[in-house]
Amino acid sequence: MMLGKTTTLSIRTPEGVHFEIPIASPFSRCLALAVDVAIVIALTILLIQVINLFGVMFSEVPVLGKVFSDFSTGAMIVLQFTVSIGYGMSTEWLWSGRTLGKRIMRLRVIDERGLSLSLKQVIIRNLFRFLDMLPSTFYLLGGISCALTKRCQRLGDIAAGTLVVREVDSTPPVLEEFVRAEKNSFATLPHLEARLRQRTSPEEARLVLDAVTRRNDLTPSARLELFSRLADHFRSIAEFPEEITIGLSDEQYVRNVAATLFHRASV
Repeated sequence: MMLGKTTTLSIRTPEGVHFEIPIASPFSRCLALAVDVAIVIALTILLIQVINLFGVMFSEVPVLGKVFSDFSTGAMIVLQFTVSIGYGMSTEWLWSGRTLGKRIMRLRVIDERGLSLSLKQVIIRNLFRFLDMLPSTFYLLGGISCALTKRCQRLGDIAAGTLVVREVDSTPPVLEEFVRAEKNSFATLPHLEARLRQRTSPEEARLVLDAVTRRNDLTPSARLELFSRLADHFRSIAEFPEEITIGLSDEQYVRNVAATLFHRASV
């Protein structure tokens, strides 16, 4: 059982780069859930009050009052379902696997292979929430599943192939020691650097740092392949203009990415 302790997700890329991600414990997930449930209840109460307010307004008109009275009962049921499911879906999709509760507890949902979430996974794990909540919304099934599974997965996680992990601040090595770029050309465009930081997940940042710091341990072919894949990925999420990337090798491009991501932490 995982009560009170945390295991890690070990990931090794085809090129031989290895890194670990700590998995959230049931206790930390319960605290995040408590925050999210409180938010959902508050939103539901607020929206119900809005519906009731409209009901009072329409009650002055007999015909509209009766129609709205019949409509409001069904609307409240639909509203509770929409808020309870829509809250988790929207926040996890827009905030890369984080709800407000998870952000406060520094937790995040990821694909169980260490990848970013897909929309399909977000939908599945949140639809399964109704099963995890049984019986009577106490999350008994989900709690038992988290306690008994090796990776602390509720039923929705198992169905969607997801994990909840802890986001840990790691102090990166001094960049001058590991990222020996003659010049980080990306630094001339701070707004694009900021966009790159915003779009890069903690797991991607750790992979970049691991690749840069261990590049000399790789075989030449694996080194070329790894930096080629990383460079292609980061070119797709941060469109730096050609005039500052022309002539950069894939490895130099990734070293610039590392300098951008970790510069503030090392100066």
